[in-house]
Amino acid sequence: MKIVWLRKALQRVEGEYLARMGLSLPLASIGLVVVADLIAGQDHFLTPGIVVAPPLAAITVTWRRTAFVGVLGLLVQAALAPYDGITDIPDHDVFFGQAFAYALVSLFSVYIAWRRETGAKAFTAIASVAEAAQHALMRPPAPRVGPVRLAVRYVSAADAAQIGGDLYAVLETPHGVRALIGDVRGKGLPAVQTSAVVLGAFREAAFDEGGLDTVARRVDTSVGRHVSTGDFITALFAQFDTPGSVELLHYGHVAPLRVARDGRVETLDPPEPWAPLGLADLVPGDAGPVAWRVPLAAGDVLVLCTDGVIEARSPLDGTFYPLAERVGPLVAAAGHDLDAAVERVFADLLRHAGGSLSDDVVLLLLTPQPRPLPVHPPDPPLPA
Repeated sequence: MKIVWLRKALQRVEGEYLARMGLSLPLASIGLVVVADLIAGQDHFLTPGIVVAPPLAAITVTWRRTAFVGVLGLLVQAALAPYDGITDIPDHDVFFGQAFAYALVSLFSVYIAWRRETGAKAFTAIASVAEAAQHALMRPPAPRVGPVRLAVRYVSAADAAQIGGDLYAVLETPHGVRALIGDVRGKGLPAVQTSAVVLGAFREAAFDEGGLDTVARRVDTSVGRHVSTGDFITALFAQFDTPGSVELLHYGHVAPLRVARDGRVETLDPPEPWAPLGLADLVPGDAGPVAWRVPLAAGDVLVLCTDGVIEARSPLDGTFYPLAERVGPLVAAAGHDLDAAVERVFADLLRHAGGSLSDDVVLLLLTPQPRPLPVHPPDPPLPA
C-alpha cells in the first residue's frame, strides 16, 4: 500500500509544481520572443515564435488561462507588426495567414487544457472511490494483531483501481489470530465482487467457528452460493492459537515460506494438495483438505504471497521471481523490523520485474510475538 501512497504523493508534487509555474512559463516565452524580435531589428519578423506559448499554457494552467495566453499572444503580434514593417497589403496577407494559424493552435491548446482538467477531475474522483472501496473491503490491519506482528504490501496491477482480485485479512478472534490470503481467478469488477464474498464470509466464520477447517468450509459454501459457476479462489488459511506453532490450511494457493532468524528458508508444502475454493464439487468425497501444524518460533517469519509475486517475470531473461531464494537474506537483514523487511522484498521484486507488475500482488509477513507482561504498580509500603 505504501507504493500506492508514494505514487499519489509524486502525482501531487508534480501537480503542485505545475501549479506554481502557472502563467510564468508561457508568459516568459512570449517575453523572450518579443525581446528577440526587438533586438533582431525591423528586417526580421520573429513574432510567429509566440506560437509556443499556448501549448505551454495548456500543460500548466486552466483552459481559461490558456485562452488568455492565446489572446495575449495574438495582440502582441499585432502590436509588433508595424515595428516589423508590415504595412502594405501583401504583408498584411502574410500576417493574417500567420495569425489564423496561431488562432487554430490556440484553440486546440484550449481544448487540450480543458480535456486535461476534465480527465484530472475524473481520475481524482475514481481514485477517491477506489481508495474508499479498498479500505472498506480490505480493512488494513494494525501492525500488531493479538500476539502476531505483521507487515503487508498490496498493489493492484490497475493503478487507478487500487483493488483487484487478490485478498487478505488478519483477525484476532476468540480462537486465536486467524489469517487468510487468496487470489481470485480473473480481474476487474467481477474479481472484486468475489473478493468481497470471500472476505465477508471469512470475517463472520472466523469468530463463530471453532476449527480452521470449519471456517474454510463456510467460506467455500458462501463461494458456491454467491460466485458464478466456474470461478474459483486459491486460498491459504492460517491460525495462531498455540505458542511456537501455526496451523495452516491449503486450498490450492502458493505455498507459504518460513524464514528463520538466520535467514534460512523452508517451503511449507501441504501434506495433500487440494482444489481452490469454489471447485469442491470436482473433488470426490466430503473430507476436505487436511490442516497441518508447523513450528513457528518467536523471531521466525511466515511469508505469504499471491501468485503475482512468484510469477513476476524479468524483462531481461523472462525468468520468474525466485522468492524462496531471495526472501531469506532480505528478511534477515531487516532484523525485527517487519515493515523494512517487506519493503526490501517488494523493492527487490520490482527490480526483478523491471519496475512494473502485470498482476495484483499481496505480500504478507507474519511473526509471533508474545504479549508483553502487564506492569503492576509496586505495593504500597506497610505502615510502621
